[in-house]
Amino acid sequence: MKKLLLALFITTVCIIVIVAIFFIYKYYPIKKYSSEYFNIERYVSDVDKDEDGIDDQTDIFLNAKAYIGTKPIYKSKYYATGYPNDEYGVCTDVVAFALKGAGYDLMEMVDEDIRNNLSLYHLEKADKKIDFRRVKNLKIFFERHFISLTTDINDISAWQAGDIVLFKGHVGIISDNRTKKGIAYVLHNTSVKRDYEENVLEQRKDEIEGHFRVS
Repeated sequence: MKKLLLALFITTVCIIVIVAIFFIYKYYPIKKYSSEYFNIERYVSDVDKDEDGIDDQTDIFLNAKAYIGTKPIYKSKYYATGYPNDEYGVCTDVVAFALKGAGYDLMEMVDEDIRNNLSLYHLEKADKKIDFRRVKNLKIFFERHFISLTTDINDISAWQAGDIVLFKGHVGIISDNRTKKGIAYVLHNTSVKRDYEENVLEQRKDEIEGHFRVS
């Protein structure tokens, strides 16, 4: 009898520990909701930069999804090509590749702006290969050249798939999936993550420094 009770006790403890681990590390399934579920009309840009028949907003989102679909391993490296050409990448690369696929060469754009306004970026010299992969530089560039939008995450219709969200030291692309409350998920890459699409807006709402749209 004692052995049976001990076995039951050990089994119960093991189950509790397993369930706790699942909840702590968020390994349990997460239900996601579409914008249509909340009757949010999808924003469509009037611009098609690369003239591929897909508007900028949609193009940026689709290219962000395509990039994270390659499951880049988070690692900060310097590339002679500027853009990573291997299996590694950082948060800024999600944005860079999303824009590149829509016809916007972020490396060239940021480099030109820095060289013409070096003092605004608080840099001693420009480095084309890495400047566009630094969040602090992107914040200045986005504020100067992209459309600034609300940072209120509860204004759910204002957050559209393809938008850019910039946090303190981090950046990502807004997804088309949402939480039960309608908060948009973010497509991103960081060293600590469960997935490449997460509820970062709520998790890091106090760190949001900007919300931008290209066109």
